Amino acid sequence: MAGGPVPPPPAGPSDEAARARLRALMARGAAFLGSEYAILGGAMSWISERNLVSALSNAGAFGVIACGAMEPPRLAEEIAATQALTDRPFGVNLITMHPRLDALVQVCLDAKVGHIVFAGGIPPTPAIRKAKEGGAKVVCFAPALALAKKLVRSGADALVIEGSEAGGHIGPVSLNVLAQEILPAMAAEVPVFVAGGIGRGEAMVSYLEMGAAGVQMGTRFVCATESIAHPRFKQAFIRGAARDALPTVQLDERFPVIPVRALQNDGTKQFLVHQAEVIRRHQSGELDKTAAQLDIEHYWAGALRRAVIEGDVENGSLMAGQSVGMVTKEAPVAEILAELTAQAAAALTARAA
Repeated sequence: MAGGPVPPPPAGPSDEAARARLRALMARGAAFLGSEYAILGGAMSWISERNLVSALSNAGAFGVIACGAMEPPRLAEEIAATQALTDRPFGVNLITMHPRLDALVQVCLDAKVGHIVFAGGIPPTPAIRKAKEGGAKVVCFAPALALAKKLVRSGADALVIEGSEAGGHIGPVSLNVLAQEILPAMAAEVPVFVAGGIGRGEAMVSYLEMGAAGVQMGTRFVCATESIAHPRFKQAFIRGAARDALPTVQLDERFPVIPVRALQNDGTKQFLVHQAEVIRRHQSGELDKTAAQLDIEHYWAGALRRAVIEGDVENGSLMAGQSVGMVTKEAPVAEILAELTAQAAAALTARAA
Protein backbone atom coordinates (compact mmCIF):
# COMPACT_ATOMS: atom_id res chain seq x y z
CA MET A 1 0.00 0.00 0.00
CA ALA A 2 1.24 3.51 -0.75
CA GLY A 3 1.75 5.77 2.20
CA GLY A 4 2.99 9.22 3.07
CA PRO A 5 6.12 10.17 4.96
CA VAL A 6 5.93 10.28 8.75
CA PRO A 7 5.31 13.91 9.79
CA PRO A 8 8.12 15.52 11.79
CA PRO A 9 7.50 16.60 15.40
CA PRO A 10 6.01 20.08 15.94
CA ALA A 11 8.57 22.72 15.04
CA GLY A 12 9.46 25.99 16.67
CA PRO A 13 10.04 29.15 14.63
CA SER A 14 13.79 28.56 14.15
CA ASP A 15 13.27 24.89 13.27
CA GLU A 16 10.59 25.81 10.73
CA ALA A 17 12.99 28.24 9.09
CA ALA A 18 15.73 25.59 9.04
CA ARG A 19 13.42 23.02 7.46
CA ALA A 20 12.34 25.57 4.85
CA ARG A 21 16.03 26.18 4.10
CA LEU A 22 16.61 22.42 3.81
CA ARG A 23 13.70 22.10 1.39
CA ALA A 24 15.17 24.95 -0.66
CA LEU A 25 18.59 23.28 -0.76
CA MET A 26 16.99 20.00 -1.87
CA ALA A 27 14.47 21.58 -4.25
CA ARG A 28 16.36 20.96 -7.47
CA GLY A 29 17.18 17.35 -6.68
CA ALA A 30 13.71 16.61 -5.34
CA ALA A 31 12.10 18.09 -8.46
CA PHE A 32 14.36 15.96 -10.67
CA LEU A 33 13.48 12.79 -8.77
CA GLY A 34 9.82 13.64 -8.15
CA SER A 35 10.27 12.98 -4.43
CA GLU A 36 9.94 15.01 -1.24
CA TYR A 37 13.58 14.57 -0.23
CA ALA A 38 16.54 14.63 -2.61
CA ILE A 39 17.77 11.34 -1.16
CA LEU A 40 18.45 8.45 -3.53
CA GLY A 41 18.59 4.93 -2.13
CA GLY A 42 21.88 3.33 -3.09
CA ALA A 43 21.28 0.27 -5.28
CA MET A 44 22.50 -2.73 -3.25
CA SER A 45 22.22 -6.19 -4.82
CA TRP A 46 19.77 -8.51 -3.00
CA ILE A 47 18.79 -5.65 -0.63
CA SER A 48 17.40 -2.92 -2.91
CA GLU A 49 14.35 -4.89 -4.00
CA ARG A 50 10.61 -4.21 -3.91
CA ASN A 51 10.27 -3.92 -0.11
CA LEU A 52 13.05 -1.44 0.65
CA VAL A 53 12.59 0.47 -2.62
CA SER A 54 8.86 1.04 -2.09
CA ALA A 55 9.43 1.93 1.58
CA LEU A 56 11.96 4.61 0.59
CA SER A 57 9.65 6.11 -2.02
CA ASN A 58 6.60 5.95 0.24
CA ALA A 59 8.52 7.75 3.01
CA GLY A 60 9.45 10.64 0.70
CA ALA A 61 12.88 9.56 -0.55
CA PHE A 62 13.62 7.89 -3.90
CA GLY A 63 14.07 4.12 -4.00
CA VAL A 64 16.21 2.46 -6.67
CA ILE A 65 15.95 -1.22 -7.65
CA ALA A 66 19.33 -2.95 -8.00
CA CYS A 67 19.00 -4.98 -11.19
CA GLY A 68 22.45 -6.56 -10.83
CA ALA A 69 22.56 -9.84 -12.73
CA MET A 70 18.76 -10.10 -13.18
CA GLU A 71 17.54 -11.24 -16.59
CA PRO A 72 14.86 -9.09 -18.31
CA PRO A 73 11.83 -11.19 -17.21
CA ARG A 74 13.01 -11.14 -13.60
CA LEU A 75 13.51 -7.36 -13.69
CA ALA A 76 10.02 -6.88 -15.18
CA GLU A 77 8.61 -8.92 -12.29
CA GLU A 78 10.48 -6.85 -9.68
CA ILE A 79 9.35 -3.54 -11.20
CA ALA A 80 5.73 -4.68 -11.27
CA ALA A 81 5.93 -5.87 -7.66
CA THR A 82 7.39 -2.52 -6.59
CA GLN A 83 4.68 -0.61 -8.46
CA ALA A 84 2.11 -2.65 -6.54
CA LEU A 85 3.60 -1.35 -3.28
CA THR A 86 4.00 2.34 -4.16
CA ASP A 87 2.47 4.89 -6.50
CA ARG A 88 5.47 7.19 -6.05
CA PRO A 89 8.47 7.47 -8.39
CA PHE A 90 11.41 5.08 -8.13
CA GLY A 91 14.33 4.20 -10.38
CA VAL A 92 16.20 1.15 -11.66
CA ASN A 93 19.98 0.72 -11.50
CA LEU A 94 21.41 -1.18 -14.50
CA ILE A 95 24.98 -2.52 -14.71
CA THR A 96 26.49 -1.36 -18.00
CA MET A 97 28.42 -4.61 -18.57
CA HIS A 98 25.23 -6.73 -18.46
CA PRO A 99 25.09 -8.68 -21.75
CA ARG A 100 21.39 -7.82 -22.18
CA LEU A 101 21.60 -4.14 -21.29
CA ASP A 102 19.48 -3.08 -24.27
CA ALA A 103 16.69 -5.48 -23.30
CA LEU A 104 16.83 -4.31 -19.66
CA VAL A 105 16.45 -0.70 -20.77
CA GLN A 106 13.41 -1.74 -22.80
CA VAL A 107 11.90 -3.49 -19.77
CA CYS A 108 12.22 -0.23 -17.79
CA LEU A 109 10.64 1.79 -20.60
CA ASP A 110 7.78 -0.69 -21.06
CA ALA A 111 7.02 -0.39 -17.34
CA LYS A 112 7.15 3.43 -17.51
CA VAL A 113 10.05 3.65 -15.05
CA GLY A 114 10.92 7.35 -14.95
CA HIS A 115 14.64 7.14 -14.02
CA ILE A 116 17.32 4.74 -15.23
CA VAL A 117 20.64 4.75 -13.36
CA PHE A 118 23.61 3.35 -15.30
CA ALA A 119 26.38 2.00 -13.07
CA GLY A 120 29.50 -0.16 -13.18
CA GLY A 121 31.18 1.52 -16.14
CA ILE A 122 30.67 4.03 -18.92
CA PRO A 123 27.24 3.37 -20.47
CA PRO A 124 27.12 2.96 -24.25
CA THR A 125 25.77 6.08 -25.95
CA PRO A 126 23.04 4.02 -27.72
CA ALA A 127 21.75 2.85 -24.31
CA ILE A 128 21.58 6.44 -23.04
CA ARG A 129 19.85 7.53 -26.24
CA LYS A 130 17.33 4.68 -26.07
CA ALA A 131 16.45 5.48 -22.46
CA LYS A 132 15.98 9.18 -23.16
CA GLU A 133 13.99 8.66 -26.35
CA GLY A 134 11.77 6.27 -24.38
CA GLY A 135 10.96 9.02 -21.89
CA ALA A 136 13.24 8.10 -18.98
CA LYS A 137 15.67 10.42 -17.22
CA VAL A 138 19.23 9.11 -17.25
CA VAL A 139 21.54 9.15 -14.22
CA CYS A 140 25.22 8.17 -14.57
CA PHE A 141 28.13 7.71 -12.17
CA ALA A 142 31.09 10.02 -12.74
CA PRO A 143 34.37 9.12 -10.98
CA ALA A 144 36.30 12.07 -12.47
CA LEU A 145 35.61 15.54 -13.88
CA ALA A 146 36.61 14.66 -17.46
CA LEU A 147 34.22 11.72 -17.44
CA ALA A 148 31.46 13.84 -15.89
CA LYS A 149 31.70 16.25 -18.82
CA LYS A 150 31.73 13.38 -21.33
CA LEU A 151 28.66 11.75 -19.80
CA VAL A 152 26.70 15.01 -19.90
CA ARG A 153 27.68 15.47 -23.56
CA SER A 154 26.41 11.91 -24.16
CA GLY A 155 23.03 12.83 -22.68
CA ALA A 156 23.16 12.15 -18.93
CA ASP A 157 20.44 14.18 -17.20
CA ALA A 158 22.08 13.90 -13.77
CA LEU A 159 25.27 12.56 -12.20
CA VAL A 160 26.22 10.66 -9.07
CA ILE A 161 29.72 11.19 -7.72
CA GLU A 162 30.58 8.33 -5.37
CA GLY A 163 33.65 8.41 -3.16
CA SER A 164 35.83 5.51 -2.08
CA GLU A 165 34.11 5.60 1.34
CA ALA A 166 31.13 3.77 -0.22
CA GLY A 167 30.38 0.07 0.14
CA GLY A 168 30.73 -2.55 -2.57
CA HIS A 169 32.73 -1.83 -5.72
CA ILE A 170 34.55 1.48 -5.28
CA GLY A 171 36.79 3.93 -7.10
CA PRO A 172 40.10 5.30 -5.77
CA VAL A 173 39.09 8.88 -4.85
CA SER A 174 37.29 10.08 -1.69
CA LEU A 175 34.01 11.99 -1.91
CA ASN A 176 35.68 14.92 -0.14
CA VAL A 177 38.01 15.35 -3.13
CA LEU A 178 35.48 14.46 -5.85
CA ALA A 179 33.01 17.03 -4.50
CA GLN A 180 35.63 19.78 -4.64
CA GLU A 181 36.66 18.76 -8.15
CA ILE A 182 33.29 18.16 -9.77
CA LEU A 183 30.61 20.24 -8.00
CA PRO A 184 32.03 23.70 -8.88
CA ALA A 185 32.37 22.67 -12.53
CA MET A 186 29.17 20.67 -13.08
CA ALA A 187 26.51 21.57 -10.49
CA ALA A 188 25.15 24.45 -12.57
CA GLU A 189 24.85 22.22 -15.63
CA VAL A 190 23.02 19.13 -14.29
CA PRO A 191 21.86 17.89 -10.88
CA VAL A 192 24.78 16.18 -9.12
CA PHE A 193 24.12 13.73 -6.28
CA VAL A 194 26.92 12.85 -3.85
CA ALA A 195 27.52 9.41 -2.35
CA GLY A 196 29.97 7.53 -0.17
CA GLY A 197 30.27 7.57 3.60
CA ILE A 198 27.25 9.83 4.24
CA GLY A 199 25.45 8.78 7.40
CA ARG A 200 24.17 11.96 9.08
CA GLY A 201 22.15 15.03 8.18
CA GLU A 202 24.99 17.46 8.93
CA ALA A 203 27.04 15.93 6.10
CA MET A 204 24.07 16.18 3.75
CA VAL A 205 23.79 19.90 4.46
CA SER A 206 27.49 20.51 3.83
CA TYR A 207 27.37 18.92 0.38
CA LEU A 208 24.06 20.61 -0.48
CA GLU A 209 25.63 23.97 0.38
CA MET A 210 28.57 23.10 -1.89
CA GLY A 211 26.13 22.75 -4.79
CA ALA A 212 25.03 19.12 -4.66
CA ALA A 213 21.41 18.56 -5.72
CA GLY A 214 21.03 15.72 -3.24
CA VAL A 215 22.66 12.63 -1.76
CA GLN A 216 22.70 8.89 -2.34
CA MET A 217 22.78 6.61 0.71
CA GLY A 218 22.93 2.83 0.84
CA THR A 219 24.63 1.54 4.00
CA ARG A 220 22.40 3.71 6.22
CA PHE A 221 19.28 1.83 5.00
CA VAL A 222 20.57 -1.77 5.20
CA CYS A 223 19.14 -2.12 8.72
CA ALA A 224 15.79 -0.58 7.86
CA THR A 225 12.91 -2.64 9.22
CA GLU A 226 11.66 -3.01 5.63
CA SER A 227 15.02 -4.37 4.38
CA ILE A 228 14.90 -8.12 3.69
CA ALA A 229 18.56 -8.56 4.72
CA HIS A 230 19.02 -11.50 7.08
CA PRO A 231 18.97 -10.61 10.81
CA ARG A 232 22.59 -11.80 11.14
CA PHE A 233 23.60 -9.50 8.27
CA LYS A 234 21.93 -6.57 10.00
CA GLN A 235 23.60 -7.43 13.30
CA ALA A 236 27.00 -7.38 11.57
CA PHE A 237 26.26 -3.82 10.44
CA ILE A 238 25.05 -2.73 13.88
CA ARG A 239 28.24 -4.11 15.45
CA GLY A 240 30.55 -2.82 12.67
CA ALA A 241 32.78 0.25 12.90
CA ALA A 242 34.13 2.43 10.09
CA ARG A 243 37.59 0.88 10.43
CA ASP A 244 36.10 -2.60 9.88
CA ALA A 245 34.89 -1.74 6.35
CA LEU A 246 38.02 -2.13 4.25
CA PRO A 247 38.69 -2.49 0.50
CA THR A 248 39.90 -5.79 -0.93
CA VAL A 249 43.50 -6.20 -2.08
CA GLN A 250 44.57 -6.84 -5.68
CA LEU A 251 47.16 -9.64 -5.84
CA ASP A 252 48.38 -9.28 -9.44
CA GLU A 253 48.40 -6.08 -11.49
CA ARG A 254 47.74 -8.15 -14.62
CA PHE A 255 44.27 -8.79 -13.19
CA PRO A 256 42.85 -5.34 -12.36
CA VAL A 257 40.22 -6.27 -9.80
CA ILE A 258 37.92 -3.39 -8.82
CA PRO A 259 38.28 -3.01 -5.03
CA VAL A 260 35.26 -4.02 -2.96
CA ARG A 261 34.70 -2.39 0.45
CA ALA A 262 33.24 -4.80 2.98
CA LEU A 263 33.35 -5.71 6.65
CA GLN A 264 36.27 -8.07 7.18
CA ASN A 265 35.51 -11.77 7.75
CA ASP A 266 36.60 -15.21 6.57
CA GLY A 267 34.94 -14.49 3.21
CA THR A 268 37.31 -11.57 2.64
CA LYS A 269 40.29 -13.83 3.34
CA GLN A 270 38.82 -16.48 1.04
CA PHE A 271 38.68 -13.93 -1.79
CA LEU A 272 42.46 -13.59 -1.63
CA VAL A 273 42.79 -17.36 -1.81
CA HIS A 274 40.35 -17.41 -4.74
CA GLN A 275 42.34 -14.74 -6.60
CA ALA A 276 45.56 -16.69 -6.12
CA GLU A 277 43.97 -19.92 -7.40
CA VAL A 278 42.50 -18.22 -10.50
CA ILE A 279 45.86 -16.60 -11.28
CA ARG A 280 47.52 -20.04 -10.98
CA ARG A 281 44.97 -21.51 -13.40
CA HIS A 282 45.66 -18.69 -15.85
CA GLN A 283 49.42 -19.17 -15.64
CA SER A 284 49.01 -22.91 -16.29
CA GLY A 285 46.99 -22.18 -19.45
CA GLU A 286 43.70 -23.44 -18.02
CA LEU A 287 41.99 -20.02 -18.26
CA ASP A 288 42.54 -17.12 -20.64
CA LYS A 289 42.84 -13.63 -19.16
CA THR A 290 39.22 -12.62 -19.79
CA ALA A 291 37.85 -15.82 -18.27
CA ALA A 292 40.17 -15.39 -15.28
CA GLN A 293 39.00 -11.83 -14.63
CA LEU A 294 35.34 -12.85 -14.91
CA ASP A 295 35.95 -15.73 -12.51
CA ILE A 296 37.43 -13.31 -9.96
CA GLU A 297 34.53 -10.87 -10.30
CA HIS A 298 31.86 -13.60 -10.13
CA TYR A 299 33.11 -14.54 -6.67
CA TRP A 300 31.20 -11.61 -5.21
CA ALA A 301 27.75 -12.40 -6.60
CA GLY A 302 27.44 -15.69 -4.73
CA ALA A 303 29.26 -14.44 -1.64
CA LEU A 304 26.91 -11.46 -1.25
CA ARG A 305 23.79 -13.60 -1.58
CA ARG A 306 25.10 -16.04 1.04
CA ALA A 307 25.46 -13.21 3.54
CA VAL A 308 22.38 -11.08 2.73
CA ILE A 309 19.82 -13.82 2.13
CA GLU A 310 21.18 -16.90 3.93
CA GLY A 311 22.83 -15.09 6.84
CA ASP A 312 26.28 -16.64 6.38
CA VAL A 313 28.15 -13.66 7.79
CA GLU A 314 31.38 -15.65 8.29
CA ASN A 315 31.92 -16.77 4.69
CA GLY A 316 29.65 -14.43 2.70
CA SER A 317 30.37 -10.85 1.62
CA LEU A 318 29.46 -8.05 4.03
CA MET A 319 29.66 -5.15 1.57
CA ALA A 320 29.41 -1.95 3.61
CA GLY A 321 30.41 1.69 3.38
CA GLN A 322 32.47 3.44 6.05
CA SER A 323 29.28 5.03 7.37
CA VAL A 324 28.46 1.60 8.85
CA GLY A 325 29.61 2.89 12.24
CA MET A 326 26.60 5.23 12.22
CA VAL A 327 24.19 2.29 11.86
CA THR A 328 23.31 1.55 15.48
CA LYS A 329 19.89 -0.11 15.38
CA GLU A 330 17.13 -1.47 13.17
CA ALA A 331 14.47 1.17 12.43
CA PRO A 332 11.75 1.90 9.85
CA VAL A 333 12.82 3.87 6.77
CA ALA A 334 10.54 6.77 7.76
CA GLU A 335 12.25 6.98 11.16
CA ILE A 336 15.73 7.00 9.58
CA LEU A 337 14.69 9.79 7.20
CA ALA A 338 13.14 11.78 10.06
CA GLU A 339 16.42 11.47 12.00
CA LEU A 340 18.51 12.58 9.01
CA THR A 341 16.32 15.60 8.26
CA ALA A 342 16.20 16.58 11.94
CA GLN A 343 20.01 16.50 12.06
CA ALA A 344 20.16 18.57 8.88
CA ALA A 345 17.69 21.12 10.25
CA ALA A 346 19.62 21.38 13.51
CA ALA A 347 22.82 22.05 11.59
CA LEU A 348 21.12 24.80 9.60
CA THR A 349 19.66 26.31 12.80
CA ALA A 350 23.14 26.39 14.32
CA ARG A 351 24.53 28.11 11.21
CA ALA A 352 21.85 30.81 11.48
CA ALA A 353 22.47 31.45 15.18
